Amino acid sequence: MDYGNWPGLEITVAAGVATVTLDHPPLNLMDGVLLPSLRGFAHQVRTDADVRVIVFQSADPEFFSAHGDMAYVTDPEALPAATQAAIDAAPGAVLPDGLNILQALSLEIRDLPQVTIGKVAGFARGAGNEFLMSLDMRFAAIGKSGQAQPESTLAIIPGGGGTVNMTRLLGPARALELLIGGQLVGAEVAERYGLVNRALPADEIDAFVDTLARRMAGVRPEVVAAIKTTVRAATPPAPDEAYAVENAALYSLFTEDMVEVARKQLAAGVQTRAGERDLEGLVDSLSPGFRPVAQR
Repeated sequence: MDYGNWPGLEITVAAGVATVTLDHPPLNLMDGVLLPSLRGFAHQVRTDADVRVIVFQSADPEFFSAHGDMAYVTDPEALPAATQAAIDAAPGAVLPDGLNILQALSLEIRDLPQVTIGKVAGFARGAGNEFLMSLDMRFAAIGKSGQAQPESTLAIIPGGGGTVNMTRLLGPARALELLIGGQLVGAEVAERYGLVNRALPADEIDAFVDTLARRMAGVRPEVVAAIKTTVRAATPPAPDEAYAVENAALYSLFTEDMVEVARKQLAAGVQTRAGERDLEGLVDSLSPGFRPVAQR
C-alpha cells in the first residue's frame, strides 16, 4: 500500500512495522496539515494486513509535537478548516456527534487493530501529548523527553481526549495534578505516573522500540486481536460519552478573555521554537505575581 501522500508524515513499512515519522516543521503542530494527514493515515492503515505494528516518532529531536495550533483559538476559521480537511482525508469515516476532530482522531487511533507505539524524544504538549495517550503504549527518552497538558494556563482545558485519557492512565489525583498544574514532566516521572511504559536511556530507545515492534509484528494478527479485546474488557477505556462532556466543557470556556490570553502568549513567543523550549517558564512569566518555588 502506498503511504506517500500524507503531508507532514514520512512513512516506511518493513517486516510488518509501519514507522510514522512526524516531519512538519517548525514544531510538528497538530494543525490543518498534520491533523488531516494523521487521520487519513489511520483510515488507510486499518485495512492493511501487511502492517501489524505502528511506531510513531518525530524527525525533530526537540519536539515530538508542540501542541495544537493556537490559531484554533485566535482565528475563528482555523479549526473548521482543519476539521473539514480531516474529514476529507478519511472518506467514509463518521465524525461522532458531539465530538471535535481531535477527539475523533483519538478514538480512531485507539481503535486501530494494529499495535500502536509512541517513541517520545522531545517535547509533547497539548494535542501532541493527547495523541500519544491514544496509543497502546509509549516509551520516553531520559533527558530528552517532556510531556505536558498546558491548556489550563490558556484558560481552557485539554479538548482532544486529554482529560479523559490522562485520568484513565494516571488515575484522578495525578491527572488533576498535571491537568491543572500544567507542569512538564520528564521520562522518569512519566514512567512513575504511568504516562509512559518505560523511561529509557536516550541512546537505547531506538533499539528497544525497534526490537519490541518487530517482535510484536511476528505475533499472528488474530492473537493480537484477541489479546487487545481481552485487555480492553478487563480494563475498559473511558466511555465515549466522556469525550462529549470534555468537548462541551471546552467550548464553554471559549470567551473573549481567553482569546486575549492566547494573543498575549503568542506575542510573548509561544509557538516559536525559542518560546516552546521553556513554554512553562514563559507562561509563568506572564502571570502577575507568580513566583516559582525552588524544588528540593
